[in-house]
Amino acid sequence: MPQLGTTAVLAMVPRAQPLLTLAAEVDPRVVRPGVPAHAALLYPWLPADQVDGSELERLRAVLPAGPIRIRLTEVERHDGFVAVAVPELRAAATAVRAAYPAHVPYGGRFGPNPPVHLTVALDADAPTAAAVAERAVALLPISTELTALHVVTLTADGWRESAALPLGP
Repeated sequence: MPQLGTTAVLAMVPRAQPLLTLAAEVDPRVVRPGVPAHAALLYPWLPADQVDGSELERLRAVLPAGPIRIRLTEVERHDGFVAVAVPELRAAATAVRAAYPAHVPYGGRFGPNPPVHLTVALDADAPTAAAVAERAVALLPISTELTALHVVTLTADGWRESAALPLGP
């Protein structure tokens, strides 16, 4: 369970929100309430009290110089985990992770550089995961353009955006 003050660098993907909606319709327990559709580039990032203007500038310096077009096409299922791959974010995630090598994604549970994905369902039982995955496929492909990345912080009221970092000049 993440601690209050944990931060993450995310790509918000509002066009993918229907994937989370359908997962919640199958079983609301498999979707984290209040967390919109997103792909994590680096989670956890810095403790919130270390995120200041200089760290945001350091982060901004490694981000892509323009918008990122993504196309969600492939559902992945591993046990009770259902996700959609976001390979177009790999280069951005690699750059962010390289800038902060002491902050291993997901605490190292999935290796030093796990693929970027958008979580659809988490901790589902096998029949629920199968149903979510099957229904998710029907909503794909989803195409969109990302024009910013976001820093979010876990507060007592849930995850809150701390900064939006535009992609480009």
